[in-house]
Amino acid sequence: MKLSLRAKLQLAWRLFRDPETPGLVKGVMPLVLVYLASPIDVIPDFIPVLGQLDDLLVVAAGLGLVLWLTPSRVIEDHLIDLE
Repeated sequence: MKLSLRAKLQLAWRLFRDPETPGLVKGVMPLVLVYLASPIDVIPDFIPVLGQLDDLLVVAAGLGLVLWLTPSRVIEDHLIDLE
C-alpha cells in the first residue's frame, strides 16, 4: 500500500470505528499499542537492535492480523474514501 503515514493512521482509525469490522480485530489494535507502551518486553529495549526489532515484529504481526481478519470489502470501502 502506497499510503502516507497519515493515511494509514486514518485507515486504522476508520477500521476501528466501523461496525462491520469484527470485534477480534478491534481488540488487536489496542493490544498492540499497549504492548508498545508497556515497559515489559519480550526482548528488553536496552539490547541494541534486537530490543527495537521485537517491537517492530509485534506491530507487523498486529497489522497483518488486522488485514487478514478484516473483510476485504470493508478495507476497500475505506481506501476509496482516503483517495
